[in-house]
Amino acid sequence: MTSADRPLDSFPRPNVAVDTAVLTVLDDELSVVLSDTQGDLRLPGTFLRPGERLRDAVQRSLDQKAGIRDLVPEQLDVFDDPERDTRGWVLSVAHFAVVPSRHIDSASARVVPVRGIGPLPFDHEEIVRQAVGRLRREYDRTADPRGLAGTAGTAFTLRDLQRLHEAVAGEELRRETFRKRMEPQVEPTGETLRGVVGKPPRLFRRKQR
Repeated sequence: MTSADRPLDSFPRPNVAVDTAVLTVLDDELSVVLSDTQGDLRLPGTFLRPGERLRDAVQRSLDQKAGIRDLVPEQLDVFDDPERDTRGWVLSVAHFAVVPSRHIDSASARVVPVRGIGPLPFDHEEIVRQAVGRLRREYDRTADPRGLAGTAGTAFTLRDLQRLHEAVAGEELRRETFRKRMEPQVEPTGETLRGVVGKPPRLFRRKQR
């Protein structure tokens, strides 16, 4: 009998889990949402139920573990080290999402800066590292591609945009280089910031793509 003829229950199978790194910027810090169960911090996650789609398990875990709804996270990577979970063979399909901090409000979750994060159980620190790396690559050349400053019509100053990008990058950015790269991607609203001392800075919005 070949392997193609054998029944599926004759093959050893791992448990399948989902874990999601939800990134945001809070207080000028790139941060990640962690579920907090009696002081045990980890990424929101759960095991896949029989007949359940991965995306449904992700949304269920975000709702139950972090109080976050209406997100459609992207698949990030599969973490399949057989030794990643001391309880047994667990394969995790990691996901990734980015949201403005105003959409996160839950007593069951904590928003923690990614710098120096840890220790976290399993390989959750590596999941966060990969998610942060992807986000930083996106923000390196594009003006707020994930809308952390708000919707496409939200107005901001160039200084505010730079502060946002510096939070994502985790370092200061050269003003001249940043503006040369980002100004072609934004457009002036024709208005200025009110209530400031001195010359009010101009307001911009992201160009529609």
